[in-house]
Amino acid sequence: MGAKDTANTTTETIVLGGGCFWCLDASYKLVKGVTNVEEGYSGGDIPNPTDEQIYYENTGHAEVVRVTFDPNVISLDDILEIFWTIHDPTTLNRQGYDVGPEYRSIIFYVNNSQKDSIEKSKQAAQKVWDDPIVTEVVPFKSFYPASAYHRDYEINRPDYCHLIINPKLKKLREKFAEKIA
Repeated sequence: MGAKDTANTTTETIVLGGGCFWCLDASYKLVKGVTNVEEGYSGGDIPNPTDEQIYYENTGHAEVVRVTFDPNVISLDDILEIFWTIHDPTTLNRQGYDVGPEYRSIIFYVNNSQKDSIEKSKQAAQKVWDDPIVTEVVPFKSFYPASAYHRDYEINRPDYCHLIINPKLKKLREKFAEKIA
């Protein structure tokens, strides 16, 4: 999915699911070299799902973020290391209070190079976790943006940010201070 932007800089895109997309969104927006983060849904069978379908029907989709980054500033390996750090990849269909298959840990790859990097990164991350990593690694098929309600949630809903998002941001800042904008 590497694309060229108007400044003639190469960018890459990866789609990640690690529980609630608000946490991933808030985290990756702080990372140097990340040029865009978009909340959405991927991995299911229903085209253009509504928020209501995601939470009340079995669509097969997971909450995800589409992260676009400049590999000259931050590598895919660093993007993945952040992913393994800011959520628990050992819990099946759950992150904290969020329970259900829409909150599963999942990574979508767009080519074999990304798949290889993800698999190596997953093996390295497993050395950090006592329990087996259950993160799915699957080919990317489609991405459906979430509704406007979900954008900039950490700014618009500071009460939620304080309880759920801030602990993840604290981990991010402690471990990856040099990569934070």
